[in-house]
Amino acid sequence: MIRVLFVCVHNSARSQMAERFLNSLSGYSAESAGLEPGRLNPFVVSAMAELGLDISANRTKSVSEFSGQDFDYVVAVCDKEAADRCPVVPIKGEKLHWEFPDPSSFQGTDEEKLAFARKVRDAILQKIQEWVILQNLT
Repeated sequence: MIRVLFVCVHNSARSQMAERFLNSLSGYSAESAGLEPGRLNPFVVSAMAELGLDISANRTKSVSEFSGQDFDYVVAVCDKEAADRCPVVPIKGEKLHWEFPDPSSFQGTDEEKLAFARKVRDAILQKIQEWVILQNLT
């Protein structure tokens, strides 16, 4: 079983989506955490529900909850704007950085925020699918 920890600043959107997508695949065990755990982004919850993936009961977690644990990979999913705050965690595992915009930073109507969450969701899903294919080739 390949263990992966997805991290971002608040564990409210990107890392939650990545965790759920990877956990839907056999052979992987994913967790997610943030430097400053916040609240789940309701637009992200809705966007995931559109794909039949319910994350509404998830809680945001702190990276400190995983202190002392070993992971095969620790994947930061922060964007350029948060790069200076994106967690660098002292957790064992190969460190990767996948850059995605933060759905919580988007301004607009509820429909526009949901549309943005969908774009980020789809980008994360595509990245995970590509990464899993590469893992199987190596």
